[in-house]
Amino acid sequence: GGLDTVNEGEVFLAGQELSKLSGNQRGALRNQHLGFVYQFHHLLGEFSAVENVSMPLRIRGVNKQVAEQQAAEILTTVGLDHRLEHRPSELSGGERQRVAIARSVVTKPSCVLADEPTGNLDRKTADSVFETLLRLNQEYGMCIIMVTHDNFLAQRMSRQMELIDGVLNT
Repeated sequence: GGLDTVNEGEVFLAGQELSKLSGNQRGALRNQHLGFVYQFHHLLGEFSAVENVSMPLRIRGVNKQVAEQQAAEILTTVGLDHRLEHRPSELSGGERQRVAIARSVVTKPSCVLADEPTGNLDRKTADSVFETLLRLNQEYGMCIIMVTHDNFLAQRMSRQMELIDGVLNT
């Protein structure tokens, strides 16, 4: 995702070698092409759901009103139209993770990197969050790369790769 410094080889994103870009350039490239979903939602507690989701657009320079309108549309898509003004502390774990997913796709990136996106959730909520990711994948045509220890979820992906003792099996 361009967050770490390359210490061997080359990493390209959208045709650009990341190690040759400044931190600001890497950040702009990430904002344009990647979405991130983490095991823990990493929402900003002092902001509402719609404000949290609009952040990547605001960072991109989109007008606040336009950014929040687009954020509200994505939150509606993930079933949270009734929770737009709620802060993370007022949301359930599954709702917080759906807000995080909405934030990851609001810029319509070509790829979403998801690191254990259902790891902190019970099975029923995890399935709902996973279904949301798959639906957004279909609607927006974006690639989803997901890391998970949950074999049940991994088997539902179109392609699986397994890393065991540093060896990648495809």
